Amino acid sequence: MIHEFLSKIIEWDKKTFLYLNGLGEEQYDWFWLFITEMKNWIPLYIIFLFLLLKQTSFSNIKKIVFLVILLIVISDQTVNLFKYSFDRLRPCYNTEIQNLLRLVKDNCGGKYGFVSAHASNHFAIAIFLGNIFSRKYKTSFFLLLIWATFIAYSRIYIGVHFPIDVIGGAILGTFYGYIFYLIYTKFED
Repeated sequence: MIHEFLSKIIEWDKKTFLYLNGLGEEQYDWFWLFITEMKNWIPLYIIFLFLLLKQTSFSNIKKIVFLVILLIVISDQTVNLFKYSFDRLRPCYNTEIQNLLRLVKDNCGGKYGFVSAHASNHFAIAIFLGNIFSRKYKTSFFLLLIWATFIAYSRIYIGVHFPIDVIGGAILGTFYGYIFYLIYTKFED
């Protein structure tokens, strides 16, 4: 019974991936490649720091920066535990569908994809900072969730993650982001 249920979920995941990935058009590939590349977000991280400078004390900023670094390390390492525990192949390594997908990137990444580190890390940052920023900037939480969702979706668009990889990463990142926000509230000035 459980095996049947899991088989149906995996089948849905493959079909949904092929549908979403197949929606891509070459003229938009540059946009999604830009979105998925983490170094392109450095200016946004600088804006985050600037907004923090306007919102809180230097002492709190040091705590936030420390917690963001720790958050990313923990999120990233947990993702690796998932990837090597579940051994779920990325779409480009899956022989059933690898000839049907649009692989936009030259490099597919590591062999395993469950869960997506991009989704986990960016949802963790979005939830953590979104809770902090929303105290002063009301729409920031919503905007950060949209940002994390775009990055997560980009992984499907470019052909390197199944939807469940991305959903799992988003759930994991949301969990960590909220836990770290609760930790921050205990130590902020």
